[in-house]
Order: sequence, then structure tokens, then C-alpha cells
Amino acid sequence: MKLFAGIDLHSHNSVIAIIDNANKRIFKKKIKNDLQTILHSLEPFKEQLKGIVVESTYNWYWLVDGLMDQGYRLHLANPSAIKQYEGLKHSDDISDAFHLANLLRLGILPEGYIYPKEQRSVRDLLRRRMHLVQQRTAQILSFQNLVAKNLGRSMHVQEVNKLTEDDVEGLFEQKHVMLSGKACIATIRFLAGQIKAVEKAVHKAVRLSRQYKLLKTVPGIWETLAKTIMLETGPIERFSKVGNYASYCRCVKSSRLSNSKQKGTGNSKNGNRYLSWAYVEAANYALWNYDYVKKYYQRKQAKTNSVVAIKAIAHKLSRACYFIMRDQVAFDPQKAFS
Repeated sequence: MKLFAGIDLHSHNSVIAIIDNANKRIFKKKIKNDLQTILHSLEPFKEQLKGIVVESTYNWYWLVDGLMDQGYRLHLANPSAIKQYEGLKHSDDISDAFHLANLLRLGILPEGYIYPKEQRSVRDLLRRRMHLVQQRTAQILSFQNLVAKNLGRSMHVQEVNKLTEDDVEGLFEQKHVMLSGKACIATIRFLAGQIKAVEKAVHKAVRLSRQYKLLKTVPGIWETLAKTIMLETGPIERFSKVGNYASYCRCVKSSRLSNSKQKGTGNSKNGNRYLSWAYVEAANYALWNYDYVKKYYQRKQAKTNSVVAIKAIAHKLSRACYFIMRDQVAFDPQKAFS
């Protein structure tokens, strides 16, 4: 008898549900998040289990890795692509777990990619770098705002990055304004140091493949962005078409149409937000440094606006990177921005 299991994972507990090939409910149990306890509950069904579905929540690493190490076949469900029947009057964790198991039984489970455990920590470290960069940017903007309010002038980012806490004492007369400025500068310098430490660690850990070197031929993509794109993408073979990859990078329009009329937006959050950030960053760098990208931007901006134009460049770069990683070829500006 074939069995299929679904696990509805939460922060402190999990609900295990098991069905057979006829969708008959065999087992259900709510237990605390402890790997040994979960393994003990699944042990009587191990030989008959054809697969286990775990919802892709923020805390799935320990559970998926632990079950895979014990020989179970795991499937990671994509929650943003799963939708239960809206006419249900009652739904709870148990019904959700059984629903996951049934989707697996029917072969219609929208699956997420289980990133290899060995490379996952390096990828997550690069994600941490992105958060640190955003925090540093917020502190720089805060200091620039402080200067504009109290001194009536603007200060360039490069000037802010060169300042020390001692320099701030000579800028402001009021004590509390000076303390606020010193706090900003101290935080900026600390974050800059942490960002450099992360970049150094990632550089040592990542094996620089031919794929990485080819990605650096794309306008706007420098070392850290190339590593981010390579690690976040994973095996390019998992994307059958270039449109699938561009959609995963959140570089395509999200909309719902009926009778040629806009009826809302599609699932705009479905995809990888880190790849979306990387390609928008690359688009901005390319706009500053490449004339043919700037000309394309100006043509696009004249028809739409600056935000859509930048996103259009990001879309072109994501498509170019797909073929670069798939075919192992260098970037060709004539194909991308003819």
C-alpha cells in the first residue's frame, strides 16, 4: 500500500497527516518541533511512504534536512502557488496537512527547490550581506537628512562614507544633533566593516566556475552580484524556458485580465526577491556606465516612466544571464540591446 504524508510546519509544532492511495486518512498527529519525535511518529510507515510534503516556511531547513538524512523522499511545497477550495466552511492545520498529502498523491503539488545543504549557508550569508547593505543605506540617508535639516546643504554619499565620529563634532553646534550624527556615522562604519568581512568569507567559500566568469561579462554585474545570481539561481536546468527564469526573478509584469480589462494583479510575490534585487542593482550600474543601456533606458522612459524603464533593463539582463548560464557563452550586447 502506497502512503503519502503532509506536514504543516509551524514555529513550535507540526501536524503530520498520512493518507493512502485512495485518499483514506491513515494517521494524524500534532507534535512539538523535535526531529527525533517526528522520526518516531513516522517510523511505522517508513517502508510504505512514497513521499513527504513540507510547506516552504521560514524554518524548514532542520526538518527537511533531518528527514532526508534518514532516507525519506522530501517534497517542498510552494505555499504561494497552493490554493484550497474557497467554498470550505472550516479549515485548520490538520486539513491543511491532509491537503498537502493529497496534492502529492494526485501529482499536482506545486514544488519549491530544495537547495543543497552544503551551499545553502554561503547563499544565506550573501543574503545577510544584502540586509546589511540596506541598513547602511538607511543610515546614510538618515545622516544626509540630518545635514540638510540643520546645515541647509546636501552631502554626497562619498563624503558621508569618509566621515569619522570626530569629523561630526565639527559639523554641528547643538549637542544632541551632534550625538545623533555620531551615532549614524558609527553605525555606517560598523556596517561597512561587516559587509567587507562577509564578502571576504564568501569569496573564499565560492568555487569560481566558468559560469561565474561569464556572468561578469554582463553590464552592471560585478563580483558580488555575479556570486549572488549564481548561488540564488542554482542549477539553470531547473528552468525549462527563459520566461520561467525571468518570472522567477520577478522581472515580468504581474496582472490579471478579463475581457481585455485589468482585474487586479497576479501573484507578484511568487519568485526570488534576492534575484529581483540583484538584477535591479545590475540595471542601475549598467545605466550609469554603458551608453547603449542608457539609450535603451531613455527610449523606454519616454514611453512609460523611470521605474518601468529600470525594470525593463533588469528583465533584459535576467534573460541574457539565463542563456549565459545555460549555453556557457559570453554576453552579447547586440542580442540584448539591439
